[in-house]
Amino acid sequence: MTVEMREGYEGTGPGAITPDGCAVELYARLPVGDEPDIVAGAVPAGAHILELGSGVGRVTHALLERGFTVTAVDESPEMLARVRGARTICAPIEHLDLGERFDVVMLASFLVHAGDAEVRRGLLRTCARHVADGGCVLIQREGADYHVNVPRERVDPSGFTVRIASAEPVGDGVDAVRAEYVFPDAVWTQTFLSRPLTKEQFESALAEAGLKVDAYLTDDGMWVRAVRG
Repeated sequence: MTVEMREGYEGTGPGAITPDGCAVELYARLPVGDEPDIVAGAVPAGAHILELGSGVGRVTHALLERGFTVTAVDESPEMLARVRGARTICAPIEHLDLGERFDVVMLASFLVHAGDAEVRRGLLRTCARHVADGGCVLIQREGADYHVNVPRERVDPSGFTVRIASAEPVGDGVDAVRAEYVFPDAVWTQTFLSRPLTKEQFESALAEAGLKVDAYLTDDGMWVRAVRG
């Protein structure tokens, strides 16, 4: 099956590649980080979470283990085929309208930094449209040095290397970022468009969607809890 790639996005390596350049086999290998702990510490126990951009369920499965109910959304059927134990919905996030409200809406994986500002607006409108009264939206932002401390790499304890090889300006405040994932038996790359956002720009984007910051959840400001403004 031919996948229509989003403009400016590309991926290489074994297995299926999603429209935004993500490799399904790669994401099935990546370990879960501290995201589930951050989420669990920021929302009510047992909450129903709408996870936007769930991928293969790397975080989904950890949230289910912690007693949350999860509705997982992704535009890639190959990604969603790996999700177990959650309701799954295959759709582009920026156009999603389920006619439902959720205790928590989660927009992780730096999706708020979409290179296309109209896509970002759609993502945040989706968050606002689906959060219940009294609920919250959890958003993962890029780190302050994400586009300037390049190239850089780290070796994961499980034995693979993650490298941000380049971040090249392509106009209108957007960078084309190239990431490389090197395993002993395979290499994957992803090129994607990302728009750096200052704290002020981020909060302005939230306000445009009818949201406001309730709390910065981590010292680095990368995880944010927002509520309706």
